[in-house]
Amino acid sequence: MPTVALADEAATARLAAALAAGAGAGDFIALRGPLGVGKTAFARAFIEALSGGAEEVPSPTFTLVQTYDTPSGSIWHFDLYRLKEPGELRELGFDEALVQGLALVEWPERIEGLLPADRLDLELSFAPEAETARLARLVGHGAWAERLARGQWT
Repeated sequence: MPTVALADEAATARLAAALAAGAGAGDFIALRGPLGVGKTAFARAFIEALSGGAEEVPSPTFTLVQTYDTPSGSIWHFDLYRLKEPGELRELGFDEALVQGLALVEWPERIEGLLPADRLDLELSFAPEAETARLARLVGHGAWAERLARGQWT
């Protein structure tokens, strides 16, 4: 499982663009980490990379989900921080996202038992080197484990 040092938000954006280049419909990326670590910044850069910068990407903290149509297909960006119960997912189109699009999910621990077997967990953490530095640990499950092993994320 690769760990990538990210010096600043620009480095986070480069990692997001690299992952976006190899991602497609049916992919599920779980964005893990504490509040303020950069999950939304990663998602924003990922979506901008696939949309060619054509999309404005607000945080879905209050709406819980935002969808984007890109040349590569639809992206569903979930922020489950305010999710009250997993049953709310059906109303948000979660099942549809798993079948038809690419899902980026912040706070996936709120639905741990419902996560797909094939997924990438991107665990962001604060790095001690600098206030802007982060560490990104990529953990592949199912087909994503093989993709990471083959280096298909860069």
